[in-house]
Amino acid sequence: MPAFRQVGEKQLPNPVLCMAWSPKRDLIALANTTGELLLHRLAGFQRVWSLPPSEYTGKEITAIAWRPDGKILAFSLGDTKQVVLCDVEKAEILHVFPMQSPVTCMHWMEVVEESSALSSFYNSEDESKLFLPKLPTLPKSYSTTSKIFSEEKSDEILKLLGDVRLNILVLGGDASFVELYAYGMYKIATLEGVLGTCRSLSLSSDLKSLSAITEVRSADNNPEICYVQLDTGLLSDCLPEVTRMARKFTHISTLLQYLHLSLTCMCEAWEDILMQMDLRLTKFVQEKNTSTQVQDEFLELLLWGQSSPELQALLMNQLTVKGLKKLGQSIESSYSSIQKLVISHLQSGSEALLYHLSEVKGMALWKQRFEPLGLDAAAIEGAITAVGSFSLKASELLQVIDKSMKNFKAFFRWLYVAMLRMCEEHVPPELNKMTQKDIAFVADFLSEHFSENEELFGRKGKYFNVERVGQYLKDEDEDLVSPPNTKGNQWLKFLQDSMHLKGSPLLFPSYPQKSLHFVKRMMENVIEDCLQKPAEVIGKSVKQAIFLPLYNVPESSENTPRLFELPSLWNDKKAKMHYVVFCMPEISAHKLYLLRRGTDPNRAIPNSVMSIDLSHHLDSGDDENAADQFHYVYSCLDARFYDDEMLTVVLQGSEELSSRRLLAQIPISSVLSCETEFNWEPNLRLDQQSSSIPCQGLVLGNQWRELENMKAQFVAVNGIRKVACVLSANLRHIRVFEMDVEDEDDEGADSQNASADQDGVENTMNSQGQGEAESLEAEAGAGEQGGRKSVFQKPEEHLESEEALDLP
Repeated sequence: MPAFRQVGEKQLPNPVLCMAWSPKRDLIALANTTGELLLHRLAGFQRVWSLPPSEYTGKEITAIAWRPDGKILAFSLGDTKQVVLCDVEKAEILHVFPMQSPVTCMHWMEVVEESSALSSFYNSEDESKLFLPKLPTLPKSYSTTSKIFSEEKSDEILKLLGDVRLNILVLGGDASFVELYAYGMYKIATLEGVLGTCRSLSLSSDLKSLSAITEVRSADNNPEICYVQLDTGLLSDCLPEVTRMARKFTHISTLLQYLHLSLTCMCEAWEDILMQMDLRLTKFVQEKNTSTQVQDEFLELLLWGQSSPELQALLMNQLTVKGLKKLGQSIESSYSSIQKLVISHLQSGSEALLYHLSEVKGMALWKQRFEPLGLDAAAIEGAITAVGSFSLKASELLQVIDKSMKNFKAFFRWLYVAMLRMCEEHVPPELNKMTQKDIAFVADFLSEHFSENEELFGRKGKYFNVERVGQYLKDEDEDLVSPPNTKGNQWLKFLQDSMHLKGSPLLFPSYPQKSLHFVKRMMENVIEDCLQKPAEVIGKSVKQAIFLPLYNVPESSENTPRLFELPSLWNDKKAKMHYVVFCMPEISAHKLYLLRRGTDPNRAIPNSVMSIDLSHHLDSGDDENAADQFHYVYSCLDARFYDDEMLTVVLQGSEELSSRRLLAQIPISSVLSCETEFNWEPNLRLDQQSSSIPCQGLVLGNQWRELENMKAQFVAVNGIRKVACVLSANLRHIRVFEMDVEDEDDEGADSQNASADQDGVENTMNSQGQGEAESLEAEAGAGEQGGRKSVFQKPEEHLESEEALDLP
């Protein structure tokens, strides 16, 4: 009876570049050569959703990683040099941030260290909810077409915060850079000086060190694979402080994203139709033959009820009664929507920002604890001031909206009546009443808004700026065309006359000449500078502790996708060890090597380098026939750490049996039983002293399975969920296995698959639309209880024609 149970098989239309199992659910993420991100279930390898490539994010996925709670999936794009965080439940992009160079590998870890300081922080972390109102959800009636974000995702942004326990996304690139992002959002460290291109990364769960596999060009220009261990002791020593600071800065980063979406929603609420009055008046000026001013024409209509033929043609032929009514409704609706967004979203978000920045300032003033991390109270004070200026600009916009709504309402009411009289139509009695006060109000509006501006025509191509709200929403560096009139403002006059308050740091600058977008960008830049200093300080504290050149890159692997290549890294949290597994096919094709280092760089580790001889006979347990049949010599194609005690490998038969492939489990304890110690010569690469590496024979027992009719090459595993996914050499053929159960006999399998087919139909129906999210949530709940669905679809015997591909 074969070990491991196959529960799915699929031929994919496009080659797979990277794959990763969810740490909490029976889900696997795949990225293919077209830039598409796919999520599949274990059962029958059903597809849950796909995220197509886009011009905004990019089309060349270079790496993927799961957040430890399994709710967020991170992936990097090589063509646009961006990292994207995606919500797993709804396949929605929550956050995108740029990188200086393309990311080649990523690793997302969670801290498991406990302390009394951390426990108290975990319990009190949500104190902000006692003082701050819950951020309202942005309206869903608007849709963003130019950006990948939409307002429907606004409430999902808060998912970026995740659990309180610190988790760090580690990114490595091809320009000697490594960056650490707390909670996947806040850049907590920028490491420089890492030689070569990063191919794999692993940050220890105690934060004491970071292991990296790099590809370095040697003196003779040959690529070498090296193991690097970086000492990240500052993160470990200041873990409670790092967690508090990172959590606060992640709150701040999330709120900035919330404000960005709020402003995007406001821009969409403002419509181009609101510019219609300005453009029609400009055309009127260019075409009219008289020398009178436009405001004089309208004032004559207001006072005498008479208009020139040119003005009458403008109103009746171009603007029209119906068009005026529609314009008035559009302005009222648009202004009301923008006003609500400013009050409920911009101001709420700004208040939350001020709260969290004030708490960070309090941390910075506790210099004994937070000064080593680079917190600067003066820089944070500058960020608080920038947020205050943004709040002032939002309040200014509210005043402009309120005034504009009153002005336009009175103006359109008067003009609507005037146009009805021009076309000799009936005027409703409720509109026909106009007091002297109303006439004076409209006259003031005409004098202020309908004066021709030659400078404005040169900048905007129109003479008028009747509509005053849109200028605040333009993402431009230019000053406002019509800034608010501050003459007679008693508060501003008081400030100018007071020598103590003039220029006081207690007052937020207002920037009356600038747009809301400009002030927002200025605020974002100041906060970014504020957040960047700790990353620089922590990055400079990280030092290289170990640099071990391992072997030359074999020429045969030049065309292999880098993400599938060995070495593979693992962090044993209990033993506090870094593991590296790799092969050196040009030195010894039938050996698998294991390197061990303590997470504490100063800790000496016995049996630091060992090897497994794959040329020994497979131990096939009590089955003598099987033992006689499988006395073969094997080489390793791929190896991944299943858990702290087991390696999962794909083995290939040698010479005439090279078509034979095995999926096997190798206990690490069998390798560690070696008593011979390896003495590393510091001036030599490991492959140059491989003959002295201690070696152990291969022990498999019955933990192996032959992979028939498949040219297997790579494997991805998850020991927590006890699953494995095997990928063929052509990167299209996939098989998935449950590793903790054996295949059933034919009769049992038929019975199992018969029930699975029926349940599989229901699963497929539930995987569409809203059912997808509900199914994922149910699966997550089952995962938390340590269980898994026992329903699996029967592997397809006849693949769909459009996906069927010949096996190589």
